[in-house]
Amino acid sequence: MQDGARVETFLQYRPLLLSIAYRMLGSMADAEDLVQETFLRWQASSELDVHSPRAYLVTIVSRLCIHQLESARVQREHYVGPWLPEPVSTGATTDPLDASELQDSLSMAFLLLLERLTPVERAAFLLHDVFGYGYGDLVRVLSRSEASCRQIVHRARRHVTENRPRFDAAPEQHERLLRAFVAAASSGNLQGLVAVLSDEVVLYSDGGGKANAALHPLHGALNVARFVLGAIAKSVPKDVGVNIEPVNGQPGVVYRLPQGAAGCVISVVIIGQRISDILVVTNPDKLRHVAARS
Repeated sequence: MQDGARVETFLQYRPLLLSIAYRMLGSMADAEDLVQETFLRWQASSELDVHSPRAYLVTIVSRLCIHQLESARVQREHYVGPWLPEPVSTGATTDPLDASELQDSLSMAFLLLLERLTPVERAAFLLHDVFGYGYGDLVRVLSRSEASCRQIVHRARRHVTENRPRFDAAPEQHERLLRAFVAAASSGNLQGLVAVLSDEVVLYSDGGGKANAALHPLHGALNVARFVLGAIAKSVPKDVGVNIEPVNGQPGVVYRLPQGAAGCVISVVIIGQRISDILVVTNPDKLRHVAARS
């Protein structure tokens, strides 16, 4: 295969590779790095090794992600405060991450849930249950027997199912509760904020030691409401814009600095009629893929 044809083939599959890598890693920056590394290995490969370009490329990127996750687990033990996935803007018609049939696997809450899996479980679950690869494909990617791959997928699926919210809110309800949350928070309405929160609500905030954030998860509606109002009063300038925007396939709250860059992203999980989890990212290193607005 000529160099030009190799590049063209890679570009054809790049959106798929990026989609897999981001869900594997929870970081767009790391996903882009590993997709680039996949390209370099693709360029250096022998045609004798490549029976199917798609299968070969998916195998490379998946193995790179597994290795990256194994290293990341050690790094995250020293992370300052809770670690949350890196949010990304979605909704653009050309967005490779935002295929409608894959949106459920893109939410911040789902990516955080995947952190409970081992790297191999995460790869097997995503490739099989999200991207539709068969067990024969997993045998090649994971270098395990088919029976072992079936056990890995079953174990991962059980973990995900047991910890996923039982009732996912409809998009209209999700946005309605999010707007009520923003209205109460922006106006300093403590009781109004408590009213939209579950009694068992948990707030996780990721500043990475580089921005204001709680160093531990906060529990309970009153504690969380007081923290939110206090954080807004202390850390949010008056000229910051507050927008509801598509983030990771769902409506999210984006606090934008005057020049248009994101300064904070809030995602929520809804169970029943209340917000059960709040995920706040203020780490500036994790906000680079929330598209700037003028």
